[in-house]
Amino acid sequence: MTHQVKLHSLNNVDCPILKVDLCESFLCKLRGLMFRKSIAEEDGLVFDLKSDSKINAAIHMFFMRFDIAVIWLDSKYTVVDVQLAKRWRPIYMPAKPARFVIETHPQQFDHFKVGDLMRFDVE
Repeated sequence: MTHQVKLHSLNNVDCPILKVDLCESFLCKLRGLMFRKSIAEEDGLVFDLKSDSKINAAIHMFFMRFDIAVIWLDSKYTVVDVQLAKRWRPIYMPAKPARFVIETHPQQFDHFKVGDLMRFDVE
């Protein structure tokens, strides 16, 4: 089961509001965006890892049909890394420990900057 949340930047006016699904179940976390044909520009997934970690925040891009922007946030909701993840690549890991992993449309890549302070609003 997923809940939709809005992701807002508190200090970056150029950052759009994203509507992302919070992945809470094991199956949702396991599947992620794998096997989907596409993703809307303002959509995505967010994974709450419950604690900051580099290893646990790593993702793979196997079985992906499209590239994605990946935004990592720490427990203080601060962006610690942003990467453009290419399909079928083995691993992407944040530069610093992260608690939240956001996977979204690649067009969002340039809107998020390290140091941005974010907020989640539950729908």
